Amino acid sequence: MQKFDAIYDAIVIGAGHAGVEACLALARTGHKTLVVTLSLDAIAFMACNPAIGGTAKGHLVREIDALGGQMGIAADANLLQIRMLNTGKGAAVRSLRGQADKAKYHGYMKSVLERQPGLDVLQSEVTDILTEDGAVCGVKTAQGQTFGCRGVVVATGVYLNAEIIIGSFRQSVGPNGFCRATSLTASLLSLGLPTRRFKTGTPARIDGKTVDFEKMTVQNGDEELYPFSFMTDGFVPNKRPCYLTYTTPKTKEIILANLDRSPLFNGSIKSVGPRYCPSIEDKVVRFADKERHQIFIEPECADTDELYVQGMSSSLPVDVQLEMYHSVIGLENCKIMRFAYAIEYDCIDPTALLPSLQTKAVKGLFLAGQINGSSGYEEAAAQGIIAGINCARHLDGKPPVVLPRDSSYIGVLIDDLVTKGTNEPYRMMTARAEHRLHLRQENADERLTPIGREVGLVTDERYERFVAKLRELDDIRAALDEKAQAGDVAAYLKHIGAEGGGGGCRYGELLKRAEADAKSLKEFFPRFANFSLRNLEEAATEVKYAGYLDKQKSFAEKMKKLDEKPLDPSIDYASIGGLRIEARQKLDKIKPLTLGQAARISGVSPADITVLMVWLARNK
Repeated sequence: MQKFDAIYDAIVIGAGHAGVEACLALARTGHKTLVVTLSLDAIAFMACNPAIGGTAKGHLVREIDALGGQMGIAADANLLQIRMLNTGKGAAVRSLRGQADKAKYHGYMKSVLERQPGLDVLQSEVTDILTEDGAVCGVKTAQGQTFGCRGVVVATGVYLNAEIIIGSFRQSVGPNGFCRATSLTASLLSLGLPTRRFKTGTPARIDGKTVDFEKMTVQNGDEELYPFSFMTDGFVPNKRPCYLTYTTPKTKEIILANLDRSPLFNGSIKSVGPRYCPSIEDKVVRFADKERHQIFIEPECADTDELYVQGMSSSLPVDVQLEMYHSVIGLENCKIMRFAYAIEYDCIDPTALLPSLQTKAVKGLFLAGQINGSSGYEEAAAQGIIAGINCARHLDGKPPVVLPRDSSYIGVLIDDLVTKGTNEPYRMMTARAEHRLHLRQENADERLTPIGREVGLVTDERYERFVAKLRELDDIRAALDEKAQAGDVAAYLKHIGAEGGGGGCRYGELLKRAEADAKSLKEFFPRFANFSLRNLEEAATEVKYAGYLDKQKSFAEKMKKLDEKPLDPSIDYASIGGLRIEARQKLDKIKPLTLGQAARISGVSPADITVLMVWLARNK
């Protein structure tokens, strides 16, 4: 019998964005939890962009918040600026993005963890995951301590055997110079988890006192935007601007002249980097016809002059970086405070996971965040809260929470990872969500807060707010179904500059006109004066897109039927005649739990699913 220094219900390895959500979910559901981090100074640290949200990522933050997570609340409390992206496009793809104070965000989250009942925080390195009879039983640290538990969440980010690369210079450290984890990869391999090597990178940080902002375009935040968290009252004030500038033909010339010194192009870096966040040298080569690229200058903190140069991540040598950054409009005399670098790290093949994020190989072992091959703070936090929830449910002997694709971006994210896998750092995008018109930011609470309440993360205060919102939405929908008088309709149409005006109609029908919106309806008709504009806007969106939403609902119901057909993980797909060889191999590797999941596996065709359905009917 193993003797432990202390015993917990669960242990979370790593306190980045995934680890924070996981350990809070565990502790808040009543489980004695230990979170172990390589450095207390790296808790929820923004190693790259000092921002939360963005296209599709803003949706993830709202969903984490709706489940009872912490990221949205922390972001709102520490924002320097907030903007709505894609305002010129449809409601489905509009996304919140906020510049956060990097230092204060870290401090805020560290304080939340320290004050959370039932949660202990320890600075140490976990070297081994201990198992017994195919299940987790504890962890061991580099200092020789052992801690017993029945559940472990691994959320190590990009720290496993991390290595920073700047030209020919290599340093065995994690992001921002934090120490790396050197032993855990071997432990994961010994447990049967397949690993691979990925790469990401970050741009230089520069001294704001040396930037010529007059040559740039100021980018202020948007006023009166609803914040990330449903628990934040009012609007978040904008405190600092960002700036837009561009590279020049000289920038391109410098990069092309030094490609032989670029680790990306001279063979020094062999790992796979993110497709949708390429380095500046990669962009120059891939888009050879472009003479300039957008660059955004963003504040790192409120109390520092250090600025982040978004769009110019690089691993070029420092002398080339200096010349390259000085060729950007407004940065001719800038001083670099931290040089850009690439970072390589170990991660696992996420198809080794169940949809609950528990490993197929070891019971009680869950993985979340960039170790699963994803990129981004928001993707990590989304996996973290689900891993924490499901680890808690494993401890309680309850079935896991598996969010379907039509319920959330989180569901899409996890299903993509565990079903399709990824050969490069995975980034969430609205295009990945086939139900994106239904999965809008504003209704994240309607989709997920009941689940958060059921698992024990949604507080009474949050739930009371949610119920009040539902009650008002019902009243608004009833009011929109009422008929307006002909004279009032004519006057309203004239007020908004719309043509027509004959006869009465339902208020909701007015909203289907391009010129009509919730704000004008609230201002003009006394019937809507006392409703909150936020809820009225949501109801108005439902009316405007009713036909499309009905189509998505019908499609979701068809897919749900496939997801309701279970598949036994022990099925021998090699023995099923009629399946193509590729389909047999992919099905045998993934071991899908439902027919719907099988249909989403890359390499499994509709014809293969038909064969599988016939086989299932014969072998009930």
